[in-house]
Amino acid sequence: MKYAFPDNFWWGSASSALQTEGAREGETTWDYWFAREPNRFYNGVGPQQTSTFYQHWKTDIQLLKQLNHNSFRTSISWARLIPDGIGEVNPEAVDFYNQVIDELNEQGITPFITLFHFDMPMAMQEIGGWENRDVVDAYARYAQICFELFGDRVLHWFTFNEPIVPVEGGYLYDFHYPNVVDFRRAATAAYHTVLAHAKAVQAYRAGHYAGEIGIVLNLTPSYPRSQNPADVKAAHVADLMFNRSFLDPVLRGEYPADLVALLKSYDQLPACKPEDGFLIAEGKIDLLGINYYQPRRVKCRDSAVNPQAPFMPEWFFDNYEMPGRKMNPYRGWEIYAPGIYDILINLRDNYGNPRCFISENGMGVENEQRFIENGQINDQYRIEFISEHLTWLHKGISEGCNCLGYHMWTFIDNWSWCNAYKNRYGFIQLDLETQQRTIKKSGEWFASTALNNSFEKE
Repeated sequence: MKYAFPDNFWWGSASSALQTEGAREGETTWDYWFAREPNRFYNGVGPQQTSTFYQHWKTDIQLLKQLNHNSFRTSISWARLIPDGIGEVNPEAVDFYNQVIDELNEQGITPFITLFHFDMPMAMQEIGGWENRDVVDAYARYAQICFELFGDRVLHWFTFNEPIVPVEGGYLYDFHYPNVVDFRRAATAAYHTVLAHAKAVQAYRAGHYAGEIGIVLNLTPSYPRSQNPADVKAAHVADLMFNRSFLDPVLRGEYPADLVALLKSYDQLPACKPEDGFLIAEGKIDLLGINYYQPRRVKCRDSAVNPQAPFMPEWFFDNYEMPGRKMNPYRGWEIYAPGIYDILINLRDNYGNPRCFISENGMGVENEQRFIENGQINDQYRIEFISEHLTWLHKGISEGCNCLGYHMWTFIDNWSWCNAYKNRYGFIQLDLETQQRTIKKSGEWFASTALNNSFEKE
C-alpha cells in the first residue's frame, strides 16, 4: 500500500548544538559535570567528543541535501553565543551560526532553530539556573539577541526542546546536573522555564518577525493498566505531571486546575507573582514540535508511600510493564507506534488541533557495526521503526490532524548525554576515529521517501 503525504510536508531530522558541535568558549553544565564526575558518562566520553559539526558543517549540510531533507532542526548554544550567559556576544559564534543558516537556506533546507536544548551556561547555573528568575530574564535577553541576529532568515523558532527533561533529570531522578532530588525545586525550575518561554514568545511577537515561534515537547501518552478507576486516576496524574505541565500553558495559556490543586494540597507549588498569569497567557505558540519515543504505562500504587521519602510523582502511580510489549532492548524503551496517532488525536480533540509536526522520533541501537554489509550498515530495523510510525502518523493526518512534518532523531550518530556513543541513532554512520561519514540503509530509504513524499508498505 502507498502512503502519500500532504504537499510541502517537512521531511528532515533533528540535532542539537551540544551534541554535535564540540568544544565551545563558554562552559556549560555538561562540561562542568563531566570534569568532576567522568564516571557518570558512558566509557568516560564527554561533551567535547561530538560529531564535529563545528568543523564539518558544510559537508554535513551536503549530506542533508543528499538525504533529501527540505528542513532540519538544530539549536543555538547559549554558552557559545554568550559565554557567561549575560555579557558580550561572541562574534565567532555569530559568524558560525550565520554560515550554517545561510548554507541551509542556500541548499533549500529550511532551518528550524531551537534556543535551548539542555545546555545551561555554567555561569547561569552557578546563580541557581532555572530556579532563579534572574536566569529567566537572561534567557529572554539571549532569545531577543538571537531573533535580532538571525530572525530575518530563520522562520521557525522553538524556545525549548523537551523542557521537562532538565526538570526530571536535574531535580527529580539524578540524571542531569545539578543532581538534586527535590520536587519543590523541580516545580520551581519547571515554572520558571514556562515563564522564560513566555518572555521569549513576547519578545518575538514584539519584533514583528516574519516567521513563527513554538516549543518542542516530548509527549509520552499515559496508558492505564486497566479501566479500574484507580488505574485511570494514576494515568491521569502521570499525564498531568509529565505532559500537561508544559502542554497546557503553551497551548491554552494556563495550567490545568487539577494539577495546581494536587500540588497545592502537598505544599509543592512554586512561588508565583500576580503578573505571572498574564505572561503565561501571552506564551501561546504558533507551532508545536512533538518528540515521541515511547508511551508511559502506569497502574495505581499497590504499596504505601514511605512518608520519610522525598515527595515524587511516583507517590501517585507505579510503572506497569504490559505483557507482550515490543521493546528496544538497547534503550530499554517500549516501541509503540500507535502512540504517535493517539497524541495527534488528543491534540485535535482537546487542544483545538494546533499546527504541529513530529520533531523527533528515533531508535538507538548498540554496536551497529555487526550489521555492516558491503561497507554499509543495513539497519532494516530502523526502516521498519520509521515506516510503522509514519503509517500511524498518516492515519492521524487522514483523520484531520494538523501535522505538517516528520523529523527523525538524528541525521548522524552523535554524542548522547550520559550515554555518549553507546546507542547510535543516525541515518549516517560516524566513525569516531576518522570522523568519516557513511550513509546507512535507513538514510537511503528516508531520502527516497522524502523525494517521493510517500512510501510503500505491505
